[in-house]
Amino acid sequence: MKPTAKQQLWMYERMVTSRYLEESLLAVYMEGKTPVFNMGDGPIPGEMHLSDGQEPCAVGVCAHLQATDTVTSYHRPHHVAIAKGVNLDRMVAEIMGKKTGLSGGRGGHMHLFDPAVNFSCAGIVAQGLAPAVGAALSRHLQKKPGVAVAYLGEGAANAGAFHESLNLASVWHLPVLFVIEDNAWGISVSKKQSTAVPRNDVRAAGYGMPGVHVSGNDADAIFDAAGEIIERMRQGGGPALMEIETYRLAGHFVGDAEGYRPKGEKEALEAKDPIPAYSKRLIAAGALTPEADRELVAAAHARVDAAIGFGLKSPYPAPEEALEHVFA
Repeated sequence: MKPTAKQQLWMYERMVTSRYLEESLLAVYMEGKTPVFNMGDGPIPGEMHLSDGQEPCAVGVCAHLQATDTVTSYHRPHHVAIAKGVNLDRMVAEIMGKKTGLSGGRGGHMHLFDPAVNFSCAGIVAQGLAPAVGAALSRHLQKKPGVAVAYLGEGAANAGAFHESLNLASVWHLPVLFVIEDNAWGISVSKKQSTAVPRNDVRAAGYGMPGVHVSGNDADAIFDAAGEIIERMRQGGGPALMEIETYRLAGHFVGDAEGYRPKGEKEALEAKDPIPAYSKRLIAAGALTPEADRELVAAAHARVDAAIGFGLKSPYPAPEEALEHVFA
């Protein structure tokens, strides 16, 4: 299932938007954190996990989804949220802890919830998988159409929730696609040191579902593989597992010294940055001209700039609002 030129431009625009959003958020995040880095300082305190380099994983799958389909993600969620269509203004405001955020500023960047497009994410490793299974079960019981996609990192494939969720999805024959973004590092531990199998897609066989591996961090290849799987799921084919080879261009979190990386690894990955490579491909194929490329990038940047401005200008919630929407 090859993408059309229109679908390729959609994927490219979402990747550009995601990258520039994170660059813009990083500038805000680092305010007050120099010259000595303290995670608690600045207008955005706490951890910040960037997804630069992993953008193809989001667009290649989400290009096949509808607003009614459910997507759950993990602690590195921005690229997936953008690809799923999460409201950008309210997403930025949420990350900044503002009242106009998706959850009134209560969740921050690892807990983004947008029911308008059925997107959510969680900061706890592998904890987005069971809700995706639950969403698919709910649709099944109500005899409603729709699929669920659960994103996770390769380290989460070693967590109990991963195996429990795959097992239930298969037992109940639910339309859930488990997408593993394999960036080779679980924080500072390499996949080779933590995982008994070289590729997690082989684990699908243990749960009676198809397993697919996509190499090269290639948006078109991901689109192709995901399209076949999701179409099969919509026809009642049950769950599937996809592992995507991708690259984390930054550290596990902002402030990570990355001393665990072998010498030269980061530079080699930056040379394979998927966004400029995709731009060149589209131009070479005639789907994009250099002028149209500049216009697309400028429009994406303007949209992000407006969202950053919205977040910065939005008010913080009143202290007493912390007691709202909680169980007594």
